[in-house]
Amino acid sequence: MSIRVQVILDEAEATRFRSQARKESKSLSAWLRDAGRKMLSAKLQSRPLTDPASLWTFFQECKDREQGSEQDWEQQKRLIIEGFQAANRP
Repeated sequence: MSIRVQVILDEAEATRFRSQARKESKSLSAWLRDAGRKMLSAKLQSRPLTDPASLWTFFQECKDREQGSEQDWEQQKRLIIEGFQAANRP
C-alpha cells in the first residue's frame, strides 16, 4: 500500500529538484524517492570506527580484500622519477 507524503520546499529548491528530475527523465516524486533511498543506503554503508575492535575489523577487511603484496616504495619512486626525466628529454 502506498501513502502520500507532503514535502514543504522553498521555490528555488523545488525548481532545482524538478529540473534535475527532468534531466534524469523522472518525475519529481520518483527523484525524491531515489534521493531518500541513496541517503539511507549511504548511512547504512558508513560505519563509525569508534573503538579498537571496529578499527581492527575494518583493517582486516581491507587486508582480506587486497591481493598480492605491496610494491617496494623505493622501486616505485625510481620509476616515477625515470618517467618524469624521460618526458623532459628532447
